[in-house]
Amino acid sequence: MKNLRTWAMSGALLFSLAAHGGETLDRVTHTGVMRNVLLNNYPPFGFIDDNNQLAGFDVDVARAVAERLGVRLELITPGWETIVSGRWQGRWDTCICSMTPNSERAKVLDFVTPYYSSPAVLVVHKDDNRIHGAADLTGKKVGTGIGSSYENYLHKSLVIPGAKPLEYPFGDVQVIPTDESMAFQNLALGPGKRLDAVVSDLATANDRIKKIPRFRVVAELYSEPNWVVTDKGDPQWDQKLTETVQSLRADGTLAKISQRWLGEDVTREQQ
Repeated sequence: MKNLRTWAMSGALLFSLAAHGGETLDRVTHTGVMRNVLLNNYPPFGFIDDNNQLAGFDVDVARAVAERLGVRLELITPGWETIVSGRWQGRWDTCICSMTPNSERAKVLDFVTPYYSSPAVLVVHKDDNRIHGAADLTGKKVGTGIGSSYENYLHKSLVIPGAKPLEYPFGDVQVIPTDESMAFQNLALGPGKRLDAVVSDLATANDRIKKIPRFRVVAELYSEPNWVVTDKGDPQWDQKLTETVQSLRADGTLAKISQRWLGEDVTREQQ
């Protein structure tokens, strides 16, 4: 506990010395508030808990970043399409919200630093014996989060900067973009009733399986890096966030948050 306080005090002192940065850094410094956007329907990363409070992995990471900077955290849930469209115009400062970089998003947002990596997986109803991997998706109805990288993957248009090109071993798929919770609800009705499969994050799939044991993961599709994201135009703010995330990784804070929510450490820096 003493070590954590020391880190927080040091971070607050360094942060307070940033007298003049870019627009976002100046705003956060002067208001003492970091406004972070995330999803409230994406367990275990962001969701409304039994006390009607936002909770999850992304919530705790954002809180750790704010504490290390010595500012107060404010959480906002404006909706995924609003977040990824960019041009935030000062409404919020960061997106610690499980966003994967792609070429389209990079046109309007800055991908500052990775903070975890997790597999995208293919999920089917437990009684389904038709789908064993991505190659079996041709002609199938596949649900996924609207505006997600998984939707891009199913349309064969996902390009992750810095990663090798993805393989798409399937033909045309009937992509059903929707709220991710609704996708799993539809899949729970039975094989082929409304959906044949769902593409999601492994941790999210495991969380759903615990709550509704009608699903099973049949394949890992690709590794998905998730980055801290900002609006374009403030490299000083981006640098401050990069240094902060690196310090949280170095002292084990990110690993502890990951173990709490995911049961493993997905925050190790990728080689």
